[in-house]
Amino acid sequence: MNPIYVVVGPPAVGKSTTSRALAARFPKSIHISVDDLRNMVVSGLMLPGAVWSDGLAQQITLARTSAASMALAYHTAGFAVVIDDFWDPNHAADYHILLDHLRASILRIVLYPTREEAHRRNLRRSGDSPARPYIDEGIRIVYQQLTPALPQLEQAGWFVVDTTALSVDEVVDHILSRTASG
Repeated sequence: MNPIYVVVGPPAVGKSTTSRALAARFPKSIHISVDDLRNMVVSGLMLPGAVWSDGLAQQITLARTSAASMALAYHTAGFAVVIDDFWDPNHAADYHILLDHLRASILRIVLYPTREEAHRRNLRRSGDSPARPYIDEGIRIVYQQLTPALPQLEQAGWFVVDTTALSVDEVVDHILSRTASG
């Protein structure tokens, strides 16, 4: 079986690292990073903040629909697919192409360490970079929105993983044991 995983979570929680490690567990796989697709914008890239402009929403939708189209193409060719993306309250609508075709076979994962751990990881990753306060603010905003949404996400079939005390390999093992793939 060639699964499709969608791995989401707040900033700095290890989505890309975990997604790449998860994809590596399959003999034929691709890791699709929505951030990487967004960063392909040469000029005019808009960064998320507390308030989203129409231009930012359009750029995020373009990246997510591109990721979904890529996922379908690679899935059809026999690849396991792992998409990583940040969570926001409207993210599901941007994946309608994928959900319309394969809703039942998409494995949805939320990486959710404690907020304090996300800030620690950001400090380790960013150090004294000017990006650190921006990412810390993103962490604050996303946890504020995501925390109350977790029960509904779990009811909708999302697998929430507390990664606070787990290594990347332990997180991947946990995901694979819960999703019966790999």
